[in-house]
Amino acid sequence: MRYPPTINQFREYLAFRPVEDPKFVSIVKQTMSKLPNSSKSQLRSLLNFIVTRFGSLLCTWHLRPLTEQPAHIRESIIKSWYQAWLPLWHTLAMSFSMLAKVGWTQSNQLLRQISNYSVPNGEADTPGLTPNFNFMQFSSTPETAVIETDVVIVGSGCGGGVCAKVIAEAGHRVVVVDKGYYIPPCQMPVPVDDAEYLYESGLSNADGSVPILAGSCWGGGGTVNWSVSLRTQDFVCREWASKGLGFFTAPDYQRSLDRVCDFMGVGSSRIRHDHANKLVLDGAEKMGWKAEVCPQNTKGAEHSCGHCGYGCRSGEKQGPATSWLPTAGKAGAQFIEGLDVSEILFDSSGSKQATGVIGVWTAREADGNIHTPRDQRTQRQVYIKAKKVIVACGTVNSPLLLMRSHLKNPHIGKNLHMHPTGVLVAAFDHDVQGWNGSIVTGVITEFENMDGEGHGVKIEASGTLPHMTVLTLPWRGALQYKLAALKYRQMNSFGAILRDRDTGSISVGSNGQPIIKYTPSAFDRKHIVQGLVAIAKLCYIQGAVELFPYIANLPPFECHKPVEARTIEDKDFAGWLQGLKKHDMNPAGNFFGCAHQMGTCRMSSTSADGVVDDRGKVWGTENVYVADASVFPSASGVNPMVTVMAIADRIARSLVAYLRSAKR
Repeated sequence: MRYPPTINQFREYLAFRPVEDPKFVSIVKQTMSKLPNSSKSQLRSLLNFIVTRFGSLLCTWHLRPLTEQPAHIRESIIKSWYQAWLPLWHTLAMSFSMLAKVGWTQSNQLLRQISNYSVPNGEADTPGLTPNFNFMQFSSTPETAVIETDVVIVGSGCGGGVCAKVIAEAGHRVVVVDKGYYIPPCQMPVPVDDAEYLYESGLSNADGSVPILAGSCWGGGGTVNWSVSLRTQDFVCREWASKGLGFFTAPDYQRSLDRVCDFMGVGSSRIRHDHANKLVLDGAEKMGWKAEVCPQNTKGAEHSCGHCGYGCRSGEKQGPATSWLPTAGKAGAQFIEGLDVSEILFDSSGSKQATGVIGVWTAREADGNIHTPRDQRTQRQVYIKAKKVIVACGTVNSPLLLMRSHLKNPHIGKNLHMHPTGVLVAAFDHDVQGWNGSIVTGVITEFENMDGEGHGVKIEASGTLPHMTVLTLPWRGALQYKLAALKYRQMNSFGAILRDRDTGSISVGSNGQPIIKYTPSAFDRKHIVQGLVAIAKLCYIQGAVELFPYIANLPPFECHKPVEARTIEDKDFAGWLQGLKKHDMNPAGNFFGCAHQMGTCRMSSTSADGVVDDRGKVWGTENVYVADASVFPSASGVNPMVTVMAIADRIARSLVAYLRSAKR
């Protein structure tokens, strides 16, 4: 360990018991409360069984219940579950350790002090400008508030923001609504404890193997993404064009890409690569792999911020809340935050001609905060009467809104792609402080076409905040985990981001929440493993002293051989690599990251194959459009922001042309 704590810090660090920390207990309870009801029910039944004498004997080989055992026995029991032949015990061990790691990594302040970790805040980090959105307000009365407009846009993210600007600047009345709230730069980055105000709360696939990050604030995913501004790749455009969507290979789509990139000042001239991204680009060159710099949407600013997943304090990232929506406001667009739209309304003729949307608006607290439950704040039902409805709620929520609006197209909610991601953490023999600097400025594309059909992985650096990086370190016992975490300041995190071939689905649960049925297939998991193998080679050849793949039952690899003496064929490394190559990453005992969701309202050339046509209009309806990542015909294979915006630009311009012709 290059930067050990003092003796007193070390003693305090090892002696600290999380269960005695109210914050740790609160985080674990909060995490449990956000689990899907089905998962909570299953876990409750299993835990109730384990604490009985018979259940304890069957599950732990001890008559004394788990809750009454001393800590070292509980630890040995959980370790034994990791090695059990029955997947249920492996899953339970992973769940226990994951809950504990979530609570510990978010609550342990001593680890942050020892690591010299800091978050941008205060006078030393001057916040960016705060636009005046002049959000509409409503009094609390039983009557439904009624607003009339030309176009209502449900969702303020990358698709909704672009549509708002294009349509408002064309002279039409626009109202943008979002169930989330605006958080100004001066309050960013938001503490991880308050992530529920930025992201959809508790999202995961049905079997719990894929925790899902999806923006749910004013500005949507564009508020919390990492500035990566990659265009839709040519081979993906050709694939989508081959499905009857020819505009993806036409100059018109390229002009849309140019427009959105030009507006955000997308470029790479001011990028300063941090340790992780230098490793990606330099390592790729050393290995002879294809790689490229990732342009950023920062209008030429350097933007060395490692905390953008929790909001951009500087305001340099040109997301919807910073650029598109303020520009739309200057053109006359109006905005409503805190409006949860429940349904699209149609006329009574049976023709599925939309007349607007209805939902419940929830005010902020008197002091401007949003911490109390919605049902304890002022609420009002709001009906927005509109000539056109644009749904831009994101891949999770757009299909749910269409379903709640009684649309029966069988493709709604199907064709879900997730870019599931494998993670590997590498420790080095020097201080890297991976939380400082831009998060992703380089990408390796060498492995993006592993099957000859465009499916494979891209390798990128990943966010290296403590609750992300330390969370993915393997747990093989309390002491081992705590000692590994002490090297946090020497760590970088990397991801193998998969362009998935196989799909899942989203449906509405009995409580109105999404049921996400998606498990990475064996076919797709093989590509993730190959991506992790590539990351391991990349880090090893660039001097990493420890490798921690986020894979069950695979030990870390440790090596202190000088960098100049290393080769990929080194016996110890090659032997360890064979174990990684053979791993199947069975979802029963492994987790996959997911920050990109796509495809649940698939664009298609005929109504038999998808949800919307090539102009974004929902098949079988009039006046309803979808403009977000849910319309992707398949996975984009790159961070989706620019693709979403280009498609939204085209949809919005088509709608403007239609409205212009309708006036004649």
